[in-house]
Amino acid sequence: MRFEEYLSSLQNKTVAVIGIGVSNRPLVELLLSRGVAVTACDKKDRAALGPLAEELEGKGCRLQLGPDYLKDLREDVIFRTPGMRPDLPELAAAVGRGSVLTSEMEVFFQVCPCPIIAVTGSDGKTTTTTIIAELLRAAGRTVHLGGNIGHPLLAETGDISEGDIAVLELSSFQLMTMTHSPHIAVITNLAPNHLDVHRDYAEYISAKENIFTHQSAEDIAVFNADNEVTRSFIGRERGALRLFSRRETVERGTYLAAGPSGEGQAIWLVNETGRRAVLPLAGIKLPGVHNVENYMAAIAAVDGLVPDEIIRDFAGTFGGVEHRIELVRELDGVRYYNDSIASSPSRTIAGLNSFPERVILIAGGKDKGISYDSLGPVINDHVKLLILCGATAGVIRRSVEQAENYSGLEIVDVENYRQAVSLARGRAEAGDVVILSPASTSFDRFANFMERGRVFKEIVNELK
Repeated sequence: MRFEEYLSSLQNKTVAVIGIGVSNRPLVELLLSRGVAVTACDKKDRAALGPLAEELEGKGCRLQLGPDYLKDLREDVIFRTPGMRPDLPELAAAVGRGSVLTSEMEVFFQVCPCPIIAVTGSDGKTTTTTIIAELLRAAGRTVHLGGNIGHPLLAETGDISEGDIAVLELSSFQLMTMTHSPHIAVITNLAPNHLDVHRDYAEYISAKENIFTHQSAEDIAVFNADNEVTRSFIGRERGALRLFSRRETVERGTYLAAGPSGEGQAIWLVNETGRRAVLPLAGIKLPGVHNVENYMAAIAAVDGLVPDEIIRDFAGTFGGVEHRIELVRELDGVRYYNDSIASSPSRTIAGLNSFPERVILIAGGKDKGISYDSLGPVINDHVKLLILCGATAGVIRRSVEQAENYSGLEIVDVENYRQAVSLARGRAEAGDVVILSPASTSFDRFANFMERGRVFKEIVNELK
């Protein structure tokens, strides 16, 4: 279905948009501009919305706010916000009454006129998505970046041409009810995550699988051959399969081996034309083995779309995405890193493994129902001082102290990040690394991981 056809189909229908946040606000504006009868639902009250409430009402929007914002939904079409379970009783009741439940991203897949490359996974998806988008731009393509990063794309679909490429990062929440898959689907890895929202790990995996289960024979799936779960997907792809692996040679995709000159390792690409070394690891500016994997996934995805020299030039200059092992500053020989994106133990483990030296780690936040057992041993191996702050402080402490390799690592609890940074600054010596890598979500104290990271950076940059 074309974009204009979809909008026309809503002309004589009522639409509810749940959540008036960043992802849905452009959708509300678009529908109102086309004369669609829109009810915007949000758990915030009128005072919390501020001037936005009056602005939307002035454009003809009906508001349903506060604790009962989901009560008695009867609109013909309901757009749920990302992160909201589709089987909430209020939504299930609305569907039972005949409402069609959808989302901004689901509709975008239906109406997008150009090819879509989408990335999901537990870790690395934002960096991988960014690398893919920037490589395509460097190769001269018009790229529309969206999903979990960039900005909502549905409202801009009218400006997208068939020759463009949409590059999306997709979460498990966005994928839960997806009935379309991208032309190129990338899964970086899978590990337990978001179990505070998903019923169990099986449901989380099932949601992620939607990124490739609706593909056709003409599409491409890119899987991590080194991850137990994603490796189990091999053979279930509908189209062409490309793998990436640090541990073994693959028949199609990317793998690690010694460079052509025999000095150092390189990422090799194998396709129908043969195999060749594309990117020496020494040429990657981003630190960490996990970022090598991100490049391997990205190179496999853009095979045939981006020349090798563009990949090499980009890798030598790309310093990463904000809040992902982001160097904030160096002061008195101490480097301060913001890794606020690390909202799970596996992300923090990847961050710690990026540094050869023992670091001063600031961690803790809100629990999302996953095990921290794997984090303790890694902290004992890689951390010289552990500073804990937040609701998961006790859980992380126990994982460290109950690990077999615990040998008395100093652990200090603090009330806030200002105390944490002050303590780290006082204990750090020239050559040390201080890293915020919480291993937890931000929702105990912050609106999101971006706000958490920016607060940390502000405190670090205030140091004299």
